[in-house]
Amino acid sequence: MNTVSKQWRLIGADGGSYDSDRPGQLGGHRRSRIYGRLDCRAALQAIAKGGYVKNRVFFLNRADAQAAGYRPCAVCLPQDYACWKAQKNLAASSQ
Repeated sequence: MNTVSKQWRLIGADGGSYDSDRPGQLGGHRRSRIYGRLDCRAALQAIAKGGYVKNRVFFLNRADAQAAGYRPCAVCLPQDYACWKAQKNLAASSQ
């Protein structure tokens, strides 16, 4: 029997892509540098309108997405987004 394992193209913590035998848990948009859940209402609406898919990327986990320079989606990850925004404001006020 010939077994073919499925491969997914993911973005790692260094921002580079790699093939994985595990699917990504999160989706992102390369141009806006935002990541979120795969069932995100905002992302699904953008996909339905077209054009979004060519910049779609996937991450194994939140740590990889954040390390690659992506921020959480305000729609599907509102608590993570609020923490990110607070950290960004704190950093800006300390400059």
